Amino acid sequence: MRGVQRAICFALVTFLCGLGMSAAQETSGPLAAKVDSSPFLRVFLKDGSSLVSYGELARLDDRVVFSMPTSVSDDPALHLVTLASDRVDWDRTTRYADSARASRYISTRAEQDYAALTDEVAQALEDISRVDDARLRLAIVERARKTLAEWPGRHYNYKHDEIRQLVGTLDEAIADLRAAAGLSRFDLSFVASVEAPVVTEPLLPLPTPREAIEQTLLAARLTESSVERVSLMTVALGHLERDSSFSASGTNSAEWVPTTISTVKALIATELAVDQLYQSLTRRILAGARRRAKVADVRGVRSLLTQIPTEDKRLGAHRPEAVAALVAAVQDQLDSAQRLRLARDQWLLKSGDYRKYEAAVEPQLARLRALKPALEDIKALAGSTPATLTQIQSSAAQILKAVSLILAPEDLRPAHALLVSAAQLADNAARIRREAALAGDITRAWDASSAAAGALMLTDRASAEIQAMLKPPVPIR
Repeated sequence: MRGVQRAICFALVTFLCGLGMSAAQETSGPLAAKVDSSPFLRVFLKDGSSLVSYGELARLDDRVVFSMPTSVSDDPALHLVTLASDRVDWDRTTRYADSARASRYISTRAEQDYAALTDEVAQALEDISRVDDARLRLAIVERARKTLAEWPGRHYNYKHDEIRQLVGTLDEAIADLRAAAGLSRFDLSFVASVEAPVVTEPLLPLPTPREAIEQTLLAARLTESSVERVSLMTVALGHLERDSSFSASGTNSAEWVPTTISTVKALIATELAVDQLYQSLTRRILAGARRRAKVADVRGVRSLLTQIPTEDKRLGAHRPEAVAALVAAVQDQLDSAQRLRLARDQWLLKSGDYRKYEAAVEPQLARLRALKPALEDIKALAGSTPATLTQIQSSAAQILKAVSLILAPEDLRPAHALLVSAAQLADNAARIRREAALAGDITRAWDASSAAAGALMLTDRASAEIQAMLKPPVPIR
């Protein structure tokens, strides 16, 4: 038993000494990095080059989006960059991000977490001296061993070698404790050692001013968006023309700056010229598609749609996003033309019934229109003679009898219902006006006014809707 206690005490002393030494040692190895560089990650490309990403990148379907610093300073200018995800070397990019996170962790929280671990394990080992039961001692040491073995994998393998050595020491103590407790079965779950550190990607230094410009121009070449391409080149050009750090020394030679400025200006001019060509193509094709869609010329719109790939090829196929937008817009016009063509075909099939209905109902509409002066007088409370009121009610009755015998086409049934309601309101207006005059009731006179106003409004609406159905459909604006 004394041998077991000595082994445990040795493990405890080793562990505590390791903690004291770690505080005095400087972090080294591939993960070492300055704290202020931790937000800078790398997007590695399949050709071996890389772009700096300020913070984490986002992968959206077949695109990767990240913020790229376009200058070198404590507060760098950032530009959003979008690349095709198949250009990215995801293995290296992921390893580099893991390395950067580990570096950040080691520079900030690692010692604090390691100190908390030592307190936990040291307390567990000290508890053994106050326990007499051999099995309970074994359980305490096994828990401490398990905590140590799992800790590196959850903390970027910090202090991996020191913890692996300590776990080995505890394994020996566990073996002695198991023998002392009379346990012969060996638990394999406590044999496995701490896993070896994963392969890391060495961190790269921050880009120089020139490298920042070159990376900005590289991103401009790689992005598929012309707007983003011009924006990146414009940003690079601005830094070149304003930044005093580009001097005639070192790699920032006096020849490189003017040459690059000239090249970038030429590239921007080319991009803008191509933009104008595609804008002209878009205006021409879309205007033609709209003209044809308004007259339901489906074949004409479709022919314009088939011209787009040919025109794009003639211009060099430099604007896939503009072409995609144009195709979508012409597709919308094609859909409108097809819908309008269908509506006109439908109207042609039904127009004969519409005309028959209009011929049958027009005399009744004329009777309603003839009542307008009398209904206007009731509406304005301007006075109505008994003969006028009788005439309104007689005409309304004749209209209702006549329209009840007319079968309206399905599409004209709402207009037919308006016509019926107009005649009913005209009759009500005359009847209520008569009651108001007999009783001298101004309130009832206003009720008659409302009925007359309704009759006039519904007469106009019924007439307008019937006339609208007699005309072929027009495109919806």
